[in-house]
Amino acid sequence: MEKITRFGVSIEPDLLEKFDRMMKKKGYTNRSEALRDLIREHLIVEQVKTSSAEVIGTLTMVYDHHAGPLVKRLLNIQHDHHHEILTTTHIHIDHNTCLEVLVLNGKTQNIQKLADTIKALKGIKHGELVITSKSL
Repeated sequence: MEKITRFGVSIEPDLLEKFDRMMKKKGYTNRSEALRDLIREHLIVEQVKTSSAEVIGTLTMVYDHHAGPLVKRLLNIQHDHHHEILTTTHIHIDHNTCLEVLVLNGKTQNIQKLADTIKALKGIKHGELVITSKSL
């Protein structure tokens, strides 16, 4: 078990009240765990800003598979980046619309560039990249 360090925090009553409401809304049972999660989140955000950081993440996209040569272009891009794409999931939302999720692994700069390239393709209706640190 990890060693725990206790420390005190001075905070304005109004800010603490807002924090407690947020904490309860999100299901935290104590302030310590809520603060730990906030600290982890901030550290991860800072860490993945480094272009050479090793990250893992997902690119979720919604697209019209009838949009010209989109599917062929997506497949070519995915094959060109097979070393960064761990897996894909493809879901048919309706006759025209697909949702696809790519699970990605690599350096921030490479993952961001890949996501930007895909999101800019004609026919991609929406794309969102979520990345996180592989270690903290």
